[in-house]
Amino acid sequence: WVPAVVTIILSFTYWNGVRIKDIQWAGIQNYKNIFVNNPLFYQALKNNAIWLAFFVLIATPLGIMLAYQIDRGIKGHAFYESIYYLPVVLSLAVIGIIWNFMLRPDGFINGILGKDITNPISFFGDDRWNLYVILVMASWRHIGYIMLLYLAGLKAVDPALREAAALDGATEWETFKKIILPTMRPVNIIVLVITIIESLRAFDIVYIIYGTSGAQVPILGTLVFQNISGEGQSMKGAAYATLLFLLSIGPIIAYLRTTFKEDVK
Repeated sequence: WVPAVVTIILSFTYWNGVRIKDIQWAGIQNYKNIFVNNPLFYQALKNNAIWLAFFVLIATPLGIMLAYQIDRGIKGHAFYESIYYLPVVLSLAVIGIIWNFMLRPDGFINGILGKDITNPISFFGDDRWNLYVILVMASWRHIGYIMLLYLAGLKAVDPALREAAALDGATEWETFKKIILPTMRPVNIIVLVITIIESLRAFDIVYIIYGTSGAQVPILGTLVFQNISGEGQSMKGAAYATLLFLLSIGPIIAYLRTTFKEDVK
């Protein structure tokens, strides 16, 4: 909490980050600079929202589906579990390096497709698809992470509940929707919280692929980095970090409050 609180305080100051005596009070000026006449902030906010929607609607359900299939004990389930979990042990920076090697103009995929360096497929150079290419890369790890969490939860579900549902004639989908999913409520909360945090704190992959500017795919994480290292005098980066913190913790607190109220009832 100490770094978080200090960052919030510094977001209301001007400081070069060196001598404490040079700190000057700025009030809300850093925030005014962000919200007024700064279209890049709103573009970054939109990209993070798309990132979150992609994870919630596509990546997370895929992770849950994989966990459910593996939990059923399908043939080769131990192999699939290991393969899908493998990206989770890698950092997003390493994953960015791997995918960059695969998709760059002189990379593996262009080589497989027979594209030479003079006429390659530009996976990272088309502004229409840059964000979605990055999302596929990030999902490679996120799907495995969600699979692991959900698989652990499924192992804890009492088999007697499934047997009782089968005896009552429930289909597999009805069993999952009406019995397994409600039983997995604590895991569902964890999965939602992690999905929100992973979507908003994204930075590593964009930095690895596009460098310090991140102009092709502006997100809040890259704006924090750019404005801390490039414009430290204004502490605008601290203001970006504070906004990112509030965006991350706001929906989580709201969801947990609703959940706890329902539990009390």
